[in-house]
Amino acid sequence: MTQKKYWIGQPPSTDDFGLPITDTFYDGKTRIGPWAFMSPISWPKYGIGKTGLGLAQKYQRQSDGRWLKTEG
Repeated sequence: MTQKKYWIGQPPSTDDFGLPITDTFYDGKTRIGPWAFMSPISWPKYGIGKTGLGLAQKYQRQSDGRWLKTEG
């Protein structure tokens, strides 16, 4: 069984493109160069389309308020 991994702290209230982060966010590489915080709306437009080590991670807010890594 793999150990669950959580984001430490709280992500920003908006992603790096100005869109709100509510229950899901991506932390990953973008098509335009640098890494970014991305909402599910920004991810298809700016993200590289893959999650994984060195690519991107997806986090989802849990009922206890913590952010669980669900992909990558």
